[in-house]
Amino acid sequence: MTTADLVFYLAALPAAMLVGLSKGGLPMVGMLGVPVLALAVSPLQAAGLLLPIFVVSDWFGLWAYRREYSARNLAILIPASIAGVGVGWATAAWIPEAAVTLLVGLIGVAFTADRIRVRGRVSAPRPADVPRGLFWGLLTGFTSFVSHSGAPPYQAYTLPQHMPKMIFAGTSTILFAVVNAVKLIPYWQLGQLSLDNFEKIAVLIPPAVAATFVGVRLTRWIPEALFFRLVMTALAIISVKLVWDGLHGLGVI
Repeated sequence: MTTADLVFYLAALPAAMLVGLSKGGLPMVGMLGVPVLALAVSPLQAAGLLLPIFVVSDWFGLWAYRREYSARNLAILIPASIAGVGVGWATAAWIPEAAVTLLVGLIGVAFTADRIRVRGRVSAPRPADVPRGLFWGLLTGFTSFVSHSGAPPYQAYTLPQHMPKMIFAGTSTILFAVVNAVKLIPYWQLGQLSLDNFEKIAVLIPPAVAATFVGVRLTRWIPEALFFRLVMTALAIISVKLVWDGLHGLGVI
């Protein structure tokens, strides 16, 4: 194994495990996969390499959450997110990735700030509704296509619903399983998937699958209040990182 291979796997193995954990019901950690792998390869290569890992891990996540999900949310979010993938595909040549990264980060920061502002107040659950679901679903699919960062807009729509943690986790897993499968076609057409990477992908799949089942166990074990506190904390940290990356990519800082 060359030094370059060693550096790659030191970044790729944790990235694959983060993807698996996200498919086990911890959606906030999945967004860390691309930044971690980007320590060894370009962000564009990282996104393409990780997509098959996402898709295979999704199969096991779907099995784990086959009975725990919100059918109404999925009925609204799936078509909207697929449309968002289409928008991302159609505009891939024109919209800078850094601009989308900044947008996703700002959404997450604004949502987290609002949650902190109302913390401690008793608020009634906000039920799933079509207009908001279509908007946030479209944004989820678009940002997921560009940089695998669909979690902030998805959470901005679903967290105020106060779903039970397993329903929240199952809905997240199923939605992103569909979105990731749909992304395979445009990623292939844009040249971001390559059979040359098959050997590396084959090495990364087992740890990702193992991490999927670890994620399921952790999701069931963590108390519900702590689970959502961790979701919000991770969302805040990741969103700040995305804002920094977006501003840096646009040359602002």
